[in-house]
Amino acid sequence: MFSRILTRKSTESCSEKIERLRAAAAGAEALVIGAGAGLSAAAGLTYSGERFQRNFGDFIEKYGIRDMYSGGFYPFQTPEEYWAWWSRHIMINRYERAPGPAYDRLLELVSGREYFVLTTNVDHQFQMAGFDKKRLFYTQGDYGLWQCSKPCHRETYDNENTVRRMAAEQREMKVPSKLIPSCPKCGRPMTMNLRADGKFVQDEGWYEAAERYKNFLRKHGRGRLLYLELGVGWNTPAIIKYPFWKYTHENPDAVYACINLERAAEPVEIAERSVCISADIGGVIDKLLEEE
Repeated sequence: MFSRILTRKSTESCSEKIERLRAAAAGAEALVIGAGAGLSAAAGLTYSGERFQRNFGDFIEKYGIRDMYSGGFYPFQTPEEYWAWWSRHIMINRYERAPGPAYDRLLELVSGREYFVLTTNVDHQFQMAGFDKKRLFYTQGDYGLWQCSKPCHRETYDNENTVRRMAAEQREMKVPSKLIPSCPKCGRPMTMNLRADGKFVQDEGWYEAAERYKNFLRKHGRGRLLYLELGVGWNTPAIIKYPFWKYTHENPDAVYACINLERAAEPVEIAERSVCISADIGGVIDKLLEEE
């Protein structure tokens, strides 16, 4: 549908783009927000640097792990070590609020508006900021859920109580063996409910959220829509980026907006109805909230 040519409006200043985005948001009958890892990074949930070193200094020293993302794939030799890593990771990225205000400010932006959020983030920050959970679709899973590693059935399990114990009771990068989770149906090890391969469990809640998202798009498929993409990269563009382009192309009254610190661009086919801003997401949202 789209050419390989992407465009950026280099002749416009950032402030001019923000004003066009402000106008598009004000005139929109509904907003569809597509959020990627860049939004959480803008809120301070960074996976490297000082935050990583502060929370995983012992793992860095022993295993040479470079960042939190790669640590999730490290071949730990024992389940006690594996869950020591993951319990810390879950605690600081799922059960603690982001240190920055980006999610709170985004909630201010959509307050009182018709909106829906589609996100590949798994850190639950939207709900902790106060977004309506009925307006959220987490497509890639949730750090707060476990599933059978096989999986032998299509259910997920809340992990908060056990994770908090793991984080509190671990010693020398190992959790007590008694805390290692196993499937209540078949006894196999539990694993994270994260989409990494064909074993990802889409439970009842996942399908209900997917249906709510479809219904929202169906209800607002025509008319003045703003598709607002925040911090979405190019690892999985088929989930948010490409569909947003498609929906904008099909609806002549829709506007596509992309805010990304590193690469904000749109296809030439929708360039005239696009606003792409290469800047800090939090800073742009703050500007949009300023009174004129």
